[in-house]
Amino acid sequence: MNGFVKVVKELPPEISLKEPYRVDCSKRKGQFDYIESVLPSLLKYHYISITPAMSQRRDRYPKYAKAALCQACYSALRLTESLEKKANELLEAIPKPFLSLHLRFEPDMVSYSQCQYSGLSSTSMKAIQAARGDDRKPWTGEAAQIWRNRGKCPLTPNETAFILQALSIPTSTNIYLAAGDGLMEIEGLTSIYTNVVAKSAILSSEDFGTMHGNTKAALDYHLSINSDSYMATYFGNMDKMVAAMRAFKGLYKTLFLSRRAFANLTSQGLEGKPLMEALWKVHKDDFIMGRGSALSDCFCEFKL
Repeated sequence: MNGFVKVVKELPPEISLKEPYRVDCSKRKGQFDYIESVLPSLLKYHYISITPAMSQRRDRYPKYAKAALCQACYSALRLTESLEKKANELLEAIPKPFLSLHLRFEPDMVSYSQCQYSGLSSTSMKAIQAARGDDRKPWTGEAAQIWRNRGKCPLTPNETAFILQALSIPTSTNIYLAAGDGLMEIEGLTSIYTNVVAKSAILSSEDFGTMHGNTKAALDYHLSINSDSYMATYFGNMDKMVAAMRAFKGLYKTLFLSRRAFANLTSQGLEGKPLMEALWKVHKDDFIMGRGSALSDCFCEFKL
């Protein structure tokens, strides 16, 4: 909030000895608005308490207020002290420079997508089937291709490696694998990109075995916002946060690989060099700009 609002740890005695005027911000019918409902009380009484807070009509905020709100949230985001220490140890251990690759091809991810894949190992197929159960059947026939062409199917590690090659990413690149447990078909990536590092290989077996999934994701997030470049095969909440935080910190070289483009181009029969050239054309502008596609307006074009 620096430069916009003066924040103090303690109130002056002439204010703190008084009882604040309480303003009810509880949920009510229609849209609640701070400017209409709270500001008049603040101007009249000078010392108010608002509880509980709730979502408001931010579309009415002036641009600097939107920026202040968003920038304050991003500035305040921290890992716990112990987790940040562990994350920094990981960061030190990774060869530099490095690309952080958020690769999603776990059994639950594939089963959730309802996509069919050919050429997977029997182990992977069994894991996918177990994750599917009886409730989430894959699309079949023409519907399966329509679904895939909409970009709904996760890229396999081998498809990911192919796109990286299309973007002229050297096969000697140091890659940190930001991925969940149970990632399948990883040999499709590591057989081409040989300098791939996973947190399981750096952390002690005790640390890795006792860590909760969210803790591992937090480590991936920290390394991804501090990597030299970041690429993702999916457009989930973590990817949006990483792209936005990298932009906030002035770190670009951020790219989301297009599942839709890969599906549409391969369905047209393209393969080999023609497919690589087509994939480069699809990603070229975003690759050069390097900002990803999940940037918040509150800080990208406006500085306090």
